[in-house]
Amino acid sequence: MTEIAEDTAFESTFFVAAEPQTVWDAITGDAGNRAVMWGSVLRGELAPGGRYEYVGPGEDGAETVHVYGEVLQAEAPRILQLVEHPGPSYRDNHAELTSRMTWRIEPAGPGLSKVVFTNDEWSPGNPAREHTSESWPLVLSSWKSYIETGRALPMG
Repeated sequence: MTEIAEDTAFESTFFVAAEPQTVWDAITGDAGNRAVMWGSVLRGELAPGGRYEYVGPGEDGAETVHVYGEVLQAEAPRILQLVEHPGPSYRDNHAELTSRMTWRIEPAGPGLSKVVFTNDEWSPGNPAREHTSESWPLVLSSWKSYIETGRALPMG
């Protein structure tokens, strides 16, 4: 297995045939999250210092906390920046494991948005880091598909 440095950021830029508010609503709203994030919804206060959780079906039932953390920035429809921890059912040391997710959304023309997604600031030894370059492209492609067609990718 290849070792990946904790300070290596994953970043992806893509364009979506939708206005920034539509993109924001999809990544923060229940319908978009259920479609793309395996039935989970985003709960919490999207304001700096607020707490959030992605909650949905999983090992602990319908209310499994998959990811939780703190909101660093939330300026609809421009930027959403979160510190994330894996849910308690995934790792005993979940509170120690962190990374930062940043969604930057900007207009790129009529009916077009540029989205820059970054996942960085990994805590030392965070086991999720090694899967980032494989999992995020699929998830981000599913967001794009959902926003443009109303259908997420069939990710299993």
